[in-house]
Amino acid sequence: MSVSAYRRELGPFLGTAAPIIGAQLSFMGMGVVDTLFAGHLGGQALAAVAVGSHVWMPAFMFFLGTLMAVSPIVAQRIGAADDVHDTGTLLRAIMGLALVLGAVWMVLLWTAGSALIGLTGLQPETAALARAYLRAESVSCIAFAAVFVLRYGVEGTGRTGPVLWISVGGFAVNALFDWLFMLGVGPFPALGAVGCGWATVVAVLFMLACWLALYAGWRPLQPLAVFTARVATRHGRVWRDTLRLGLPIGCILLAEAGLFSAVMLLMAAFGDAAVAAHQVAINFAALAFMVPLGFGFAATVRVGHAVGAGDAVEAQMRGRLAIGAGFAFSLASATVMALFPEAIARLYTDDREVVALAARLLGFAAAFQVFDCLQASANGALRGLKDTRGPMRITIAAYWLVGMPLALVAGFTLGLGPTGLWWGLIAGLAAAAIGLVLRFVRAEGVSQNND
Repeated sequence: MSVSAYRRELGPFLGTAAPIIGAQLSFMGMGVVDTLFAGHLGGQALAAVAVGSHVWMPAFMFFLGTLMAVSPIVAQRIGAADDVHDTGTLLRAIMGLALVLGAVWMVLLWTAGSALIGLTGLQPETAALARAYLRAESVSCIAFAAVFVLRYGVEGTGRTGPVLWISVGGFAVNALFDWLFMLGVGPFPALGAVGCGWATVVAVLFMLACWLALYAGWRPLQPLAVFTARVATRHGRVWRDTLRLGLPIGCILLAEAGLFSAVMLLMAAFGDAAVAAHQVAINFAALAFMVPLGFGFAATVRVGHAVGAGDAVEAQMRGRLAIGAGFAFSLASATVMALFPEAIARLYTDDREVVALAARLLGFAAAFQVFDCLQASANGALRGLKDTRGPMRITIAAYWLVGMPLALVAGFTLGLGPTGLWWGLIAGLAAAAIGLVLRFVRAEGVSQNND
């Protein structure tokens, strides 16, 4: 493949990725604003929101990942120039599945999620507050599931601009209602931490209304005729195909979220300063990670279009470009972390002990960043091939058979403490990155292999 081909693809690839990156930053910003308002209310509210969020996030990532299957499904159909009205019928059928999954998600949070909070050892009053916050936020589950389908449907077409603007709007609405509900501004009662959950509900309903209006009125989407499309006569098969593709993606995201949550809990064994330093390093790394994550989403779309068109060479080139872009960005962000660790840490805190340890961990985060960026880009390219079950096996093995055992051994048996836990994270991500990149490079561009 010539250099000119990569240059030709770079513009469309970045044009697809940029709005998604902005959308992911907006989503991350919602969590930051929630934390800021909860902190303003005091330690109990902050603890309740923090614990409730940690219970919420793994389930959120699983259901988001499952419905992420919509993007490669639509992308390959667009690339193959299939009947757009039939694609609208497909989306309508998947929306039914999303509503069912959203209801299951909500019930899980009300039952298992609430029970899990009771096992955290929180003070009874704080646990009750965390449970009330989680139950309020769970009201958004069905709407969130619908938003996932509509968003990933648009991403699959390659028109990602609305993803940014609707996400930014959701961020603004969430911040506004955090202020109104949590602090009790004007006619609104002061709901405290529980208000944070209800603010999420309002923000998600706002985004759902925007997506529905977009499908109804935006000219590029009108041929899909989602509102008037016939009900799929074989919707059971559509549901099975979507779950066959999407459940492994959900498991990949759940495995990764579980690893990071477990390391956070293990870090508590080394004291409050270790937890704070870890939070500083992981938060900055997560902020930088939004760029390669956007590259991965864009790779799914661009590779999926080429696969749908039956162009194996083009699909491989687009995936390699995405992986290369992720690697290039990781070198830049890793360099910043390696050269300015103390300056970065001081953006978060003035505590000398926390700054010193966070600066050490940011050195580890530099290496961590390279492998995390590679695995995200490669995973996205493989989704474009509709290859999800193989990557699921790779990532689960990498995170839980390599990363977690090494973290436990290095952190506790070898006595390396917090840095030992980070060695486990790096090893797990490195194993995942190597396995996923090799799998894509060896794949045939039009493969839809899920074995």
